[in-house]
Amino acid sequence: MSLVSSQVSQTDEPTGVGAVDAARTALIEEVGSADVGAHLGHVVEGPAGDDAVVTHLFACERAGYVGWHWSVTLVQLPGETPTIDELVLIPGDRAIVAPAWVPYRDRIQPGDLSPGDLLPVADDDPRLVPTYAFGDDPLDADAKAQVRQVAQELGLGRVRTLSIEGLDGAAQRWYAGQAGPAAPVAQSAPHHCYSCGFLVRISGSLGASFGVCANGDANDDGRVVSMDHGCGAHSEVRLAKKHEPKPLPEPVVDELTLDLLETF
Repeated sequence: MSLVSSQVSQTDEPTGVGAVDAARTALIEEVGSADVGAHLGHVVEGPAGDDAVVTHLFACERAGYVGWHWSVTLVQLPGETPTIDELVLIPGDRAIVAPAWVPYRDRIQPGDLSPGDLLPVADDDPRLVPTYAFGDDPLDADAKAQVRQVAQELGLGRVRTLSIEGLDGAAQRWYAGQAGPAAPVAQSAPHHCYSCGFLVRISGSLGASFGVCANGDANDDGRVVSMDHGCGAHSEVRLAKKHEPKPLPEPVVDELTLDLLETF
């Protein structure tokens, strides 16, 4: 429910909305008056129209808690003294809080694994499917038939292979990363990888969009690159005349000797 300003009930019976003083008194008894600021409003916790259960909010003046506020939930029944249910310190919109928790598995990035580290894959990982059911490449009909036959009759081959989701995920990562067309080195490249003699083509459904760089002088040597990626080490790069090294001048033979000097 939304936060509203406190209003004392106009009826004869006291309500939770009007129990601001009771909420403040209980709060001061718990944390001290120095930490309690102005009343910020209230939230009716009960069903519509039932203001017996109300949460009152007070500014927090405690050092180091800028943007936080005290929350006091109480119950006010007709003819009864207000009953304090809960008293907590909660963050507001301006409060500095820790970032949302990210599970360890989701925080791992390429390059984080060290020698000896193990990263198990869940049995129900959507990126993988049984090889015997889908073949070595779910999008390649020939490979599917061949590998399924081997897996069923001989029990050989890989247990699992990439699913369509796994292939799509890999393609999206590679294309959006430093080996895709948006990388700065690709934006300034004179040619694309699809026309480079150092590109090693890969098989399977990803082969139409990606290959492996085999240029030892390139930044992407040994890495997957998109066909429309590029760099300055393209096999067909030629320097303009103004960029070519200037030829060395003709060598000068020094024929000056001591005997020749004495003649001057």
